[in-house]
Amino acid sequence: MSRLTISLNDDLHRALKETAARQRRSIASIIEESLRLRGIRDQATARSLVDQARARAGLDADAALSLAVAETRAARGQ
Repeated sequence: MSRLTISLNDDLHRALKETAARQRRSIASIIEESLRLRGIRDQATARSLVDQARARAGLDADAALSLAVAETRAARGQ
């Protein structure tokens, strides 16, 4: 497991500690949950989600890539 040092303003740090105590959870578990809710996934999980979505859409890897490129270009106005 990796360690990470972050800086928070005092009020946010206090609120995080109070929330952890109230929920009887660790600060780390609250932060990990928050990251997952923001869509941050490890590479294996992200690939699995993409594979599942592609299968549900009936797309092979090439078709999915073409669609992703087209959608990205459209969103960027190219």
